[in-house]
Amino acid sequence: MSNAIVTAAMVAIGDELLSGRTKDKNIGHLADMLTAVGIDLEEVRIVGDDECAIVKAVNELRSVYTYVFTSGGIGPTHDDITADAISKALGVPCEHDEKALELMRAVYRSRDMEFTESRKRMARMPKGAEHIVNPVSIAPGFTIGNVHVMAGVPSVFQAMLDSLLPTLKTGAKIQSVAVNCPFGEGTIGDPLAAIQNENRETVIGSYPQFDGTTFSTQIVIRGRDAAAIEAAAAQVRQMLDLLQSKPEKTAR
Repeated sequence: MSNAIVTAAMVAIGDELLSGRTKDKNIGHLADMLTAVGIDLEEVRIVGDDECAIVKAVNELRSVYTYVFTSGGIGPTHDDITADAISKALGVPCEHDEKALELMRAVYRSRDMEFTESRKRMARMPKGAEHIVNPVSIAPGFTIGNVHVMAGVPSVFQAMLDSLLPTLKTGAKIQSVAVNCPFGEGTIGDPLAAIQNENRETVIGSYPQFDGTTFSTQIVIRGRDAAAIEAAAAQVRQMLDLLQSKPEKTAR
C-alpha cells in the first residue's frame, strides 16, 4: 500500500440488469472490497449486451481511472459478448486461449461431459490477456491492460475478485467517523455546509433517518487524514451542541 490515490470504475454488463430481471449484487460487493484495500470506486455504469455500448464505456473509463472492472457476459451463450467487446476496445484479436482450453477440457473430462463449442466460448479472450483464477467453475476471467473482466454470477465474481485483489496496486485507505444527529437535514443543512467548506480534506455526508414520528440524521466524515477527520467531527459535535441549546422544530 502507498499514499497514492488509486481509482476504479465498474461496468456491469447485461440486458437482464437493465430490465430488472436480475438484481445486481456485484456492485456493492466490489465497492466494499475496494474500499477495504484503499481503492476508490468512483463510477459505475450499467450497459446492455451491446458491443458498441461496452466498447464505449470501457474505453472512456480506462483512460480516466487506474482500474476498470467488468461483470457479466463471459459465459457460453450467443449473447455473452464481453470478450469480443473488450478485444475491440483494446484493438486486439479475440481468440481461444490455449491454457484456458486445457483447464476447461480437463474439468469436463473429469465430469464425463462433452466439451462443446458453446463451452469453449468461455475460453475466448483478447490476445495477450492474463487469467483471473476462477476456483468455483474453472473458466477464467481475464485482465488486459488496466481492465479486469469477471463473471456476472455473484459467487463466481466474488471468487475471481478474491483471486485478483492481491495483485493490484492499492492506495491510502479511506477512514471515517460517524456522528449521530437528532435533527433532520433541513435543520443542519446550512451549518453543515459551512463546516464542509472549512474542512476541504474531508468529505461530509448526511444520511436521513425517519422513525415514523421524527427525522434524524447520521453524519459521516470521511478522509485519509485522521487528524483532519477528527477536527471536522469536533466542529460537527460543536454545531449539534449549539443547536440543542436552542431548541427548535426538527422537521426535515
